Amino acid sequence: MILYKKRSKYKYNLRSDTKYSTNLDVENPADLGFLAITSAGELTIRKGYSWDGPSGPTLDTKNFMRGSLVHDALYQLMREEILPQSARKRADEILRDICRECGMSKFRAWYVYQAVRLFAAYYAKPDLLQAP
Repeated sequence: MILYKKRSKYKYNLRSDTKYSTNLDVENPADLGFLAITSAGELTIRKGYSWDGPSGPTLDTKNFMRGSLVHDALYQLMREEILPQSARKRADEILRDICRECGMSKFRAWYVYQAVRLFAAYYAKPDLLQAP
């Protein structure tokens, strides 16, 4: 038997390390190489990490990049079952908050948040597949 994951192409590749304090209590801290999270919720995303950027009918603007990076990393940790599905709301709030910190308008950050709350649950679900 093999275990595998289906992947699509990524648009962006991180060229410098970044950290973000999520304020999540993490029961199972983990280090996946390009991505790590501590028990105190300190997220580290390392140079070389790839992500697909903002999703949906939106523009990939500079004030969306950091938020999409952290959000995609948190969703990956949920797919990997390192974070529970209950962390999704906090991940979505973090996306909104970072976008605001980076200069996104309140209205756009609000509708980005509403969109991920309504349509993004599928992308946080575990995605491990198996075949004989």
